[in-house]
Amino acid sequence: MPFNKKIVATLGLLSVVVLGAMTSMTPKKPQDEGFKNLKVLPKNISGDNLHKVMEEWEHSLGVHCNFCHARNEETKKMDWASDAKPEKEMARDMYKMMNKINQKYFHAKKDSLGMIMQSGINCNTCHRGTAHPEVVIPAGGGPGGMPPGGQPAPGGQPAAGTPDKKG
Repeated sequence: MPFNKKIVATLGLLSVVVLGAMTSMTPKKPQDEGFKNLKVLPKNISGDNLHKVMEEWEHSLGVHCNFCHARNEETKKMDWASDAKPEKEMARDMYKMMNKINQKYFHAKKDSLGMIMQSGINCNTCHRGTAHPEVVIPAGGGPGGMPPGGQPAPGGQPAAGTPDKKG
């Protein structure tokens, strides 16, 4: 049985075109809904900017992601949206405090994303690479020469210029 060469060539080319069109079509991904559970950072922050902020916090506190973020044991991956760790809420509170200080005392302005522009203080100002900055009482104690809590300086003697509690 003879084959018509034109029909075979046409069907061959048509199948190549259809196959090529089918393989080049990529399924539509669902529209990016943004990041979940952002409470102090702008909802429209880009992935790059969010990563920069998180890296700054990470380096300022000398910690890794798991310091604030919990791991989902089922998926064995980080659950970025989870509020399971209290450190995450503390980081939010500290960020709000830093922004208020910068606005009030350094007259910092917000950028196009609504984030405080670099000025004044940042996380590293206090933390300096440690998760829990050390509280240092200056020599001579607190106000009035007395250490906080009203206890005399080590050695049992009140600080200079403070009345003795004995009478």
